[in-house]
Amino acid sequence: MPPASCSATQAVVSNVLASTSEQTRLLELFQVEVDGGPCLQAYRTGREALVDDLQLDSAQWQAFADRAVREGYLAVFALPMRLRGERIGAINLFRTATGPLSNADLAVARALADIATIGILQERVLSRNETVTHQLQGALDTRVIIEQAKGVLAERNGLDMDQAFGLLRKAARDNNTRLTDLARSVVDGSADSADLFGRRAT
Repeated sequence: MPPASCSATQAVVSNVLASTSEQTRLLELFQVEVDGGPCLQAYRTGREALVDDLQLDSAQWQAFADRAVREGYLAVFALPMRLRGERIGAINLFRTATGPLSNADLAVARALADIATIGILQERVLSRNETVTHQLQGALDTRVIIEQAKGVLAERNGLDMDQAFGLLRKAARDNNTRLTDLARSVVDGSADSADLFGRRAT
């Protein structure tokens, strides 16, 4: 197989994710700029766009084909990055010689596209899970500090927990302070109780 370069485009957001050379990166960006090329077609249709000779089979992407040939690439093979019904982009293989990919090379290219797709989707899942975990931990931490502050106020003022929460909420509202920040200052003792809690909640 003649030397080839590879690039991956996340076409859904018109973003070049990776490239093996500056030339192929610029070609991918050019496809996005002119809104036409095998990579975009592979993404949009979910089907491979295998172009054995850009000088002969270029009518539908003339601007891209002309640019690629000037850069020294005579064939391009675009494979969609997809998993079941979800398409996330496409991979382009550029060659400096004309002619089709062998069956073995095409199988390797398809495997590369599949592995890249799985890796990107897995990273998305992990990122979403991490975000949810952080959100849940933040909510738990907030709840804990508020409960601690309620306990402090209840003990100091002879209140039940509902009355203590009402006192805390009113002080936060009256002083234009976040409830969590005020609760934390109550727990660590930095809040001025006389100024903030001069009147009890009813």
